[in-house]
Amino acid sequence: MKKLLRRFLAALGRFLSRLFNYGIPLKFMLILLVLVGVVAVWQTYSRMMDKVGGKEDFDEAMHYIEIKDAVSEHYIDEADRAQMGRSAAYAMVSELGDKWSYYMSPDEYKSYKLSSANEYSGIGMSISKEESGYFRVISVNAGSAAADAGVSAGMILTSVDGENIKELSEDQARTLIRSRLNTKFTLGVSGGDELTVDCTRTHQSAVNYRKEKTDAGYVQIYNFEAGSADEAIDAIEKLLEQNIVALCIDVRGNPGGLASETQKLLDYLLPAGTLFYTADRKGNEEAAKSDSMCIQLPMVVMINSGTYAEAEVFAACMQEYQWATLFGETTTGSTRDQETIELSDGSAIRLSTKSYLTPNHVDISVQGGVVPEMIIYNSDPSTAGTTQGTTGGEQGTASVSNDEQLMSALTFLSKTGA
Repeated sequence: MKKLLRRFLAALGRFLSRLFNYGIPLKFMLILLVLVGVVAVWQTYSRMMDKVGGKEDFDEAMHYIEIKDAVSEHYIDEADRAQMGRSAAYAMVSELGDKWSYYMSPDEYKSYKLSSANEYSGIGMSISKEESGYFRVISVNAGSAAADAGVSAGMILTSVDGENIKELSEDQARTLIRSRLNTKFTLGVSGGDELTVDCTRTHQSAVNYRKEKTDAGYVQIYNFEAGSADEAIDAIEKLLEQNIVALCIDVRGNPGGLASETQKLLDYLLPAGTLFYTADRKGNEEAAKSDSMCIQLPMVVMINSGTYAEAEVFAACMQEYQWATLFGETTTGSTRDQETIELSDGSAIRLSTKSYLTPNHVDISVQGGVVPEMIIYNSDPSTAGTTQGTTGGEQGTASVSNDEQLMSALTFLSKTGA
């Protein structure tokens, strides 16, 4: 080490000696050194500004640090700086005024990942994104479709049906897998192997249907997950074969699912036109379209405070096309698409990044939900959808159900469809 230092000093001496031998005055050398120093400082400052996003963000960060320092130095009790930071993060996202956007501490984010990973129990596995960009299998449920396919904890997933998933976020990867829930599909794993996952055995129907004694068809859609549109269309086709005169579609308690499923069912029901839009913060819109084929029957769509997301879009679209009368209660207004952004310390932010817009460009979340034309509340919410048929009498109401919302809808349809 000493030898290296001596060599460096000797080389520096020879360099300076050569400069002065060329006749460069000392004052110019000093000016040069000052300029070099200024450039170095400026580059450091520029890099720091780039990291924090510019002078405005830097000033905000310094203001935040100034507050923390003032509290730590002057507050009468000992302050927990880490907790102050977390509270500030919670407050920043909460201040957006969007109840669907929120901050998660590292521990909360871990719990969130575990719970959200287990949402698609039809497959029976949980995943987590790795630094490589691919996804590690965290756990596999015994007897599940994933387990039967040979998926095991520790495997690295690289593709779904041949589609590389390296550039996808966890949310996007889960949505892609959800879209295969009632099918057979392949999972690519590191090493080049492919495993075939058969979810057809574990699939549970998303649709319940029957013909009421008023000759109206009743179709209850539990969710808009993969396959739900085909199941609903199949149910309506079978009801049409039974010569129904009206149609009651029940999406009460429906949590939504996939936009593609909602579009498919709306396309089947409605005439040509724009069904709905998805829009990002820059105003870029993507339109879902319908062809000219449609179902022309008197229709009712039933909604309530448990109707979410894509189910709300379905109801709003049917309402704006004046294709159905809405019965029940105002929906939740949860029609924004969220994205999870992981932060460097292991915490995360769940942010609304896209909105669904109706054909008339109404943002349902801003409006506060979809409002039915016929606002009716059930005395007992647990009775929703429990009718086993109607009397077909003068009122067209059921004799075996306390579902007042449904009875009102069937009475309306019995008069409209007559």
